[in-house]
Amino acid sequence: MKFRANSPLRTVITTCAVLGIGLSVGPASAQGLPSPGNSPSAASVAIPGFWDPRRRPERPDLSRVTLIRFITEIDYPPFNYSGPDGNPAGLNVDLARMICEELKIACTVQMRRFDTLLPSLADNRGDAVMASIAVTPEARKLADFSDPYYRTPARFVARRDLALNDVRPELLEGKKVAVAAGTAHEVFLKALFTEVDARAYDTPALAREALRKGEVDLLFGDGISLAFWLNGTDSQNCCAFRGGPFIESRYFGEGVGIAVKPGNDTLRQGFNWALFRLWEKGRFSDLWLRYFPISPF
Repeated sequence: MKFRANSPLRTVITTCAVLGIGLSVGPASAQGLPSPGNSPSAASVAIPGFWDPRRRPERPDLSRVTLIRFITEIDYPPFNYSGPDGNPAGLNVDLARMICEELKIACTVQMRRFDTLLPSLADNRGDAVMASIAVTPEARKLADFSDPYYRTPARFVARRDLALNDVRPELLEGKKVAVAAGTAHEVFLKALFTEVDARAYDTPALAREALRKGEVDLLFGDGISLAFWLNGTDSQNCCAFRGGPFIESRYFGEGVGIAVKPGNDTLRQGFNWALFRLWEKGRFSDLWLRYFPISPF
């Protein structure tokens, strides 16, 4: 069963402000995916913040925890991949190591195939899975999860020559909008943007190409993958995000968390405390900017 986040109703447009998700602005590079340690340039980018400063988690007693064995996926860049030296790399890997630093507990990170991650956790071959696993009712049957540390927002993208920044439904009436068939994005578009001319394509890649060629006015899809397409060479700098992110959980999931064995509240709460601290100190923002020079938010 697949639980990976997308690369997972109201009659009004659901924005970050409506759902209470904070966005801060910081520097970001306009170049390709930088290696960890590179400093971003001065362009601005929105950084997601899923933590409420008024709800500070308490640090649990972790005195009996001497080692945390993280498990992650083999090939899901930029979140998880094998680095040039063959060791685990990516945003999830860096964040796992930062959590261990914050908790002052030693940790290891081992890569496995995605379909073996939760079974490995159940078999006690690891203590936590950090691999962009979407928190869903099905996944909750197999593991408990930390608070989400990112979500997979949906976004509109348009060609740069389209003079449109507001994406309210009444302003998109009659616009041709590409979307990948059979996705939550298609369902959301048809439910809330009833007056657009929705054009369903077999794959996200075909939908992106239709926009690049000017066959449609806009594209609606997964903000994470679209951010990397916009920042890469395949887009030929044709397009840009329009409007804000859509993160309605009924369509796009509850977010991505760290999985632990059911009932392991000590470790789960420890992760919540460490994630909050990393966000509070600005370290999460610094990490986000390394991997998302064009933010999906």
